[in-house]
Amino acid sequence: MFARKIRVEILAPGGVRPCPADWLDSFCMRSFTGRSAFDETLPVADGELETSFRVDLDALRADLEDWLTRKFGEGKPVKVRLSEKERQQPAPR
Repeated sequence: MFARKIRVEILAPGGVRPCPADWLDSFCMRSFTGRSAFDETLPVADGELETSFRVDLDALRADLEDWLTRKFGEGKPVKVRLSEKERQQPAPR
């Protein structure tokens, strides 16, 4: 749906893992974040979001960390790494 494909990983003491899709879905609901910019985010799988180019990844990371810490952190900060997947070029004709 959106042009940008974003990998979302949880940085935990036990290692890096994809952010669970249900966590991403919970965050992306505007009623929780109150940020209209995140209306243009779509969780598609564990560790995967699609976004528009209007979504600021630094703001997304900061708000996502804050939300995940409060919702799922069990008293510990949750840190994430966002990375944009390279867009595949169409095959030459």
